[in-house]
Amino acid sequence: QVQLVESGGASVQPGGSLRLSCQASGSYLSIYIMGWYRQTPGKEREMVATIDFGNIKKYGDFVKGRFTISRDTSRNTVALQMNSLESEDSAVYYCWADVAGAGSTWGRGTQVTVSS
Repeated sequence: QVQLVESGGASVQPGGSLRLSCQASGSYLSIYIMGWYRQTPGKEREMVATIDFGNIKKYGDFVKGRFTISRDTSRNTVALQMNSLESEDSAVYYCWADVAGAGSTWGRGTQVTVSS
């Protein structure tokens, strides 16, 4: 069983930056892909960024070069550096992992609020 715990969510002004982190723990063989999704009330959860074991990264179209995902496989962590934040980026951000033998696993989420 894998647990994902996010940290780093906060309130920030437009144009500001935040860094989200996610720590995986528990018993598992390996994690294929890790990433971040986000969700706002009334909307479907959407992919923000993912990174696989080969360090191949994917981003949602709305990212437009503002966010950077990184992963430390030795520490089982994934981070999301978010710059030039906009009010539309306000959401609950969820850590996600595709875990060998367990499939999709989600964290509980961390709130990001971008407001002046």
